[in-house]
Amino acid sequence: MAYRTVDSPVGKLLLAATDVGLVRVAFAVEGHDLVLERLADTVSPRVLHYPRRLDAVARELDEYFAGARREFDLRLDFQLAKGFRREVLRHLPEIEYGDTASYSVVAAASGSPRAVRAVGTACAKNPLPLVVPCHRVVRSDGSLGQYAGGPELKAILLDLEAGR
Repeated sequence: MAYRTVDSPVGKLLLAATDVGLVRVAFAVEGHDLVLERLADTVSPRVLHYPRRLDAVARELDEYFAGARREFDLRLDFQLAKGFRREVLRHLPEIEYGDTASYSVVAAASGSPRAVRAVGTACAKNPLPLVVPCHRVVRSDGSLGQYAGGPELKAILLDLEAGR
């Protein structure tokens, strides 16, 4: 597994990829060393700092933050999400750039309309934030809800996509 860190407008991001594709994006508040330890335990004990292998990911993130990219064109490895969580993550890219959807709408799209709390858990444990846009999922009343990078970061991302 290859990893690198990149600077971004929302702080330093850890990127990790397997041969299948991007497996993890982590915010600094998650503790990059801790994330790497967990990846070594769950994905592969062989974790190598190999920045060039993640150049395409870094470039697409730069384009996203510059407002030049609205969707990511990357190979993704969903092995860190199982069952219903994986199903939820597969539906999140359907939420258009600049739009939001409620947890209940995502639950229905994922085939379990009553699983609103499970959608919240899937978003909270999303191993690929930013790339798989869980920040676009909000409460039914329009309030933001929680986010792995913090609610302030969620607001920043939604404002970025709204062109504010």
